[in-house]
This record gives sequence, structure tokens and C-alpha cells, in this order.
Amino acid sequence: MRGSARKSGPVGKKAMDMTAEKNDSLPLPTPDMTGDQLFQLGMMYSSGQGGAPCDLVSAHMLFNLAAMKGSEEARIYRRELSAEMEREDVAEAQRAARQWLDQGVVGLRA
Repeated sequence: MRGSARKSGPVGKKAMDMTAEKNDSLPLPTPDMTGDQLFQLGMMYSSGQGGAPCDLVSAHMLFNLAAMKGSEEARIYRRELSAEMEREDVAEAQRAARQWLDQGVVGLRA
């Protein structure tokens, strides 16, 4: 699986700006999603199912956000996925997650 992650994921970069025009054909995270919902969306991107492209960068980002919202499953999958990804792709996913947090899009678990 190494090297199969896209460099610019649909959830990362431009899709991160919630004010940007949304593509109705791609499943995108919303600010009110729970950790479990973000985890399920990450699963869709990690496997290319449910209308999501197979995109490991976006999947890692979603698992990261889900873990921050309390999903234990997301913590496990994020760790496993990191082992399969290039270092640069993991860094991109982490930057994308931070961008979401900086925009105030995702509230963390109290």
C-alpha cells in the first residue's frame, strides 16, 4: 500500500475551507460530526468506498480528527495507517488536520 496515498486529498487542501464550494459527489466531513462519524468517513477514504476515493492522506487526517474527538478505533487505525504511508504523506495529513483545527471547524472532546 505504500505510495498509494494521493498527495492532495479531496478532504485536505481546498476542501478544508468550509466556505469553499462543496462537491456534492464527495463525502466530506462537517463541523458537527462526532468522533465515530469522522472515523467512519476515514474508513470510507481508506478503502475507497461510499463515494470516497481511496485517499490515505485524507483517511489519516480524518482518523486524527476522530481520535481528537474521542474515537479509540480511530487512534488504532491512524497508527496502522501511518506505518503504511510515506513520511511526507503523514506530515501532509497532520497539517490538514491542524488547518481544520485552526479554522475552528472541529471541536475537540472536553
